[in-house]
Amino acid sequence: MKNNFKVAEGFSLIELLMVIASIGVLAALLLPVLSASKHKAQQTVCTSNLRQINLGVRMYSDDARDASPSVGWSGAALTNVAPYAAYKALMKNYVGLNGQSSPRDKLFACPADTFYPTCVFPDATPPFHFMHKSLHDDPILDFSSYAFNGGDNASHKLGTNSLQVTGMTGIRLSSVKKTARTVLLLEASGLAPWSWHDPSSHGVARDDGAYYNDAKNIVSFVDGHVRYIKMFWNPGRPPGHGPAWLYDPPPSYDYQWSPD
Repeated sequence: MKNNFKVAEGFSLIELLMVIASIGVLAALLLPVLSASKHKAQQTVCTSNLRQINLGVRMYSDDARDASPSVGWSGAALTNVAPYAAYKALMKNYVGLNGQSSPRDKLFACPADTFYPTCVFPDATPPFHFMHKSLHDDPILDFSSYAFNGGDNASHKLGTNSLQVTGMTGIRLSSVKKTARTVLLLEASGLAPWSWHDPSSHGVARDDGAYYNDAKNIVSFVDGHVRYIKMFWNPGRPPGHGPAWLYDPPPSYDYQWSPD
C-alpha cells in the first residue's frame, strides 16, 4: 500500500520575518489611534464630571439666595488655595456625596489627572519638578481634580505688588453678565495653566514654574456648558510668571475669570 501522508511544511525564515514585520507595521498604525481614543474617552468623562458638578453648584446657589459656594478670602494670601478648593465641601451633598472627602469621590476625579508640577503648592521651593501622582489624591484641593473660580475681585498684596484677583467669590450667579464666557469651574491644571490632556514640550518643570501658554483644559461656565479650550498665560505678568487666574485673557480667548 502507498503511503499518501505528506509532511507538513512550516514557514520559512523569510516568511516568518515578513509576518513579524507586518505585525510591527500594524501595531505602529494602531497605537496612535488607541492612544487618541483613550484621551478622547478621558475628556468625555471629565466633561461629564464638570457638567454634573456645575449643576450641583447651581443647586447650592439656588438654596443660598443665589450666592456662590465660597468661603471668602478675608486676608488670604494669593497663594491660598482655599477659595478655589472649599466649594466642594459646601455643595457636594447636591451631587450625592456625604461625609468627609476622600480619593474615593470619583465624580471629582479627572481620569487624565496623573501628574502635576510641585510649584502648585504654596510652600514649594525651587527646583520644581513633576510629581507623577494625582491632585485628586491630595487633600490640598479637598481630593478634587477640579477648582472653583475663586478670585474675589479685590486687590491683594503679593510681595511689593498689588494685584486684583478676578473671580466668582461673593458673586450672585444671576448678576454675571457674560454667562457663556465666565468660568465657574475648571480642571485645576487650568488655573496655572498646564494640561493633563495635551502635555506640551513647553510644560517642563523649571525653577520658575511649569506653566505654559495655550495649555488645553476642560472648563465649565456659569451658563452650564462645558468646553475644551486653550488657557492664556503671560510669562511677563507681574509679579513674574504669575498663574493664569490672576488676570483675564485677551478677547480672542473663549473665557474670562471676571464676572463683569
